[in-house]
Amino acid sequence: MSEGGEGDSGENDDPLDEVGATATEGSEELTHTDDEGDVQMVDVGDKPDTNRRAVARGEIGLQPSTVEAIRDDQVEKGDVLATARIGAIQAVKHTWETIPMCHQIPITNVDCEFDVREDRVVATVAVETTGKTGCEMEALEGVTTGLNVVWDMVKAAEKDGDGQYPDTAIREVRVVEKQKYES
Repeated sequence: MSEGGEGDSGENDDPLDEVGATATEGSEELTHTDDEGDVQMVDVGDKPDTNRRAVARGEIGLQPSTVEAIRDDQVEKGDVLATARIGAIQAVKHTWETIPMCHQIPITNVDCEFDVREDRVVATVAVETTGKTGCEMEALEGVTTGLNVVWDMVKAAEKDGDGQYPDTAIREVRVVEKQKYES
């Protein structure tokens, strides 16, 4: 990329070209930039409404004693999974406010499940919508916020003597399923 100003040597001054920020492999057009390279929201106005579903999953690694306290509802702050479920659903509903250029979509359903294992809690969030754009970001926001709420609820139990979190980690957050079918 050229370090100079606009009238440089004829080299492409578009910083997105160097990082390969295209919508899809082989795509000729960026979807989140206009002709001048300015960021924009994607126009989905001409797309038909379709039923869509996305499922995301992630986990938070915890100490076995913390997991046992969650299972036995012995966490001082209260019911960890009920609170995390509320947080996940709220995050799904507010995704458009936290991710730039994300459309506000009509959420028709949210399913949030937690699987408490020996040394972790696995969160799965399924989001459904009927509209012009998908709901993967909403599912991912639900998972990450749900797991952050778990962390917040158990942080006193997870801290070591120095106030650090050596055993606590959110990981493996990903979309595990995406469906789109005509209304």
